[in-house]
Amino acid sequence: QVQLEESGGGLVQAGDSLRLSCAVSGSPLSTIAMGWFRQAPGKEREFVATISWSGTVTTYADSVKGRFTISRGNAENTMYLQMNSLRPDDTAVYYCSASRVPHSGMILTQLHDYSYWGQGTQVTVSS
Repeated sequence: QVQLEESGGGLVQAGDSLRLSCAVSGSPLSTIAMGWFRQAPGKEREFVATISWSGTVTTYADSVKGRFTISRGNAENTMYLQMNSLRPDDTAVYYCSASRVPHSGMILTQLHDYSYWGQGTQVTVSS
C-alpha cells in the first residue's frame, strides 16, 4: 500500500510561482511512476505531468509545458511540481498520483493508470 500527501498549495497572483510537494509513504516503495493531475470547479480531473521511477523520463500537458517542472527525490520519498508563470486558468485542486510499473523508465499519463491518490491541495491564482 502506498500513501500520498500533497502540500504547498495556496493563493498567489498571476505570474507568481509555487512548488507543490507530494510525500510518499508505505511499502514497498519500488518502481513507482508518479504524476500530477488537477481538477478545476465543474471540470473533469486532467493530466498535468508524470515522471518515471528513475526520474529520467517526464512528460507534460501542453497547457503547462515550459512553465511547470516535475521532479522527484527517491531518497527522501518526495515528488515535486515547480509551477512558474502561474495563470488564473491554473486554478484547481492538484492531486498527486502513483502506481507500480514494470520498469523504472515507464511513465503514465492516463487517469485510470493510477492506483494511488492523495487528497489534493488547492491552488488559486488571482488575476
